[in-house]
Parts: sequence; C-alpha cells; structure tokens
Amino acid sequence: MIYGIGFIAQALFSSRLIIQWFLSEKQKKVVTPALFWGLSLFASFLLYIYGYLRNDFAIMLGQSLTYFIYIRNLQIQNQWKKIPVLIRWIFYLVPGIIVAYYFNNNIIDVNKFFKNEAIPLWLLVLGIVSQVIFMLRFVYQWLYSEKKKQSILPMGFWLLSNIGSLLILTYAVFRKDPVLFIGHIMGVAIYTRNIILLFKQND
Repeated sequence: MIYGIGFIAQALFSSRLIIQWFLSEKQKKVVTPALFWGLSLFASFLLYIYGYLRNDFAIMLGQSLTYFIYIRNLQIQNQWKKIPVLIRWIFYLVPGIIVAYYFNNNIIDVNKFFKNEAIPLWLLVLGIVSQVIFMLRFVYQWLYSEKKKQSILPMGFWLLSNIGSLLILTYAVFRKDPVLFIGHIMGVAIYTRNIILLFKQND
C-alpha cells in the first residue's frame, strides 16, 4: 500500500511533465500550464505522506517547501480559488496534522528519521542535499515568477531540476527505492529537452 501511494504520486509528477513537455513542443517554446501546478500539488501531497510512511526524512523535506510554492503558482494563475473550499482546506491542513502527529504520537519518530538503520548517515546526507537542490529549483522559479508577475519555468529551474534529479537517482539506487528511481529517470530526459527548447527560443 505504501509503495502504491508513492507510485501514484510519481505517476502524477510524470504526467505533469509529459503534459508540459507536449504543450511546449506544440508551441515550440517552454510553457507553464495551470494543470502542471495542480498535478504537482496533488502529487506532492501524496509523496509527503509516502515519505512519512517510509520514515524517510529526505523525501518529506523535499516536499515541505515546494508544496506551498505549487499553491502560490496556482494563485498567480488565478486557479487556486477555482478549487472547492473543502479541498483547499485539506491541502492546507493535512501536512500540518501529519507534523503534529509526528511529534505527539508517543513514538520517538525523530530516531526513526535520523537513526534509521536502513539509511546510513552518508546516504541520509546525500538524500537531504539532493532534495534541497531539487527543492531550490522551485524557490528560484517562485522568485522569478513573482518578479515577472506571471508563472514561468525559466532556464535556472530546468538546470537545477537536472542536477537535483541526477542526485536523487543516485540516492534511489543506494536506498533501493523504486518509487524515486522510476519517478526521476524520465524526468532527466524532459528537463534536458526543455533546456534545448529554451536555447532555441532565445536564439
């Protein structure tokens, strides 16, 4: 069941990339459809839960900040308020409820995350660094979009995506995590294609 949640999340992440890539190829330039952000948010919601169930701090960390950047991009595109109020509140509250439960369930979850025998310290550090780099792409994208007053996926976003994804693939191999591996193997190709499109677009 846990892997099922993870695979659904990665399938949604992959579908957002395929849709974005398809529309970009069609228009011969990099585009940012609203569906990209909607799928990102739902996938992040599921992957956050997956990370908790797998006792994998690196995965949870990777989703914690980008989650709200997805919401912000939906707001910039005037799509957030089109989502039913109840669903919006679920997206807002559930991550916080998980964190509250994590600290108050009478189980020493901190040890599960940071002293997990399945994840040696060096691998945990690699996972955290990978997720931070992958997360920073959306921080960069958010700041860039706020400056431009529109939701854009700039060159820096795709470069950080490639670097972060390659590191996460390395982490997934050592962690023996098929969810992360399958989710990122296709991403590298699409990130590279978007970089090529942007170079052509700027010629």
